[in-house]
Amino acid sequence: MSVTSVPSVTIPRTSLAWRELIDQVRDAGQYTTTAEAERVTRIVLSALGGHVIGDERVDLARALPEEAARVVASQIPVTRPLTAAEFVESVAARIEGATPATARWDVSSVLSVLPRLAGEDLVDRIVRHLPPGYALLFGRAALTPPD
Repeated sequence: MSVTSVPSVTIPRTSLAWRELIDQVRDAGQYTTTAEAERVTRIVLSALGGHVIGDERVDLARALPEEAARVVASQIPVTRPLTAAEFVESVAARIEGATPATARWDVSSVLSVLPRLAGEDLVDRIVRHLPPGYALLFGRAALTPPD
């Protein structure tokens, strides 16, 4: 009788990283289910993807788990950047039953975990290229230009 070995199943690092991202969003947003955290993460990252351009977009995609990077990179750059309030409203329009207040919570729950993945310096660069008001969505005080 011959014995057939079964190859061990390994989970790709990107899958683990995606799950870690979703877990961080779930914790930050206090979502009751992983599915809800994942849905919100996809919506917010897709909205953000059109607003981050140039080197910052490339660097952000490199820093994120593969699945998150695809969500960001697949978006067509916007022709007119939305204000922070308009950005939140655009996210609210994508989430069934959302209000501007709940959408702001969702946006901040996702964007506030990005510095842990992408690094503070990259997030600072991204925020500098966005209209005023986005810093608060990333969970930080508004950046002021150096003197």
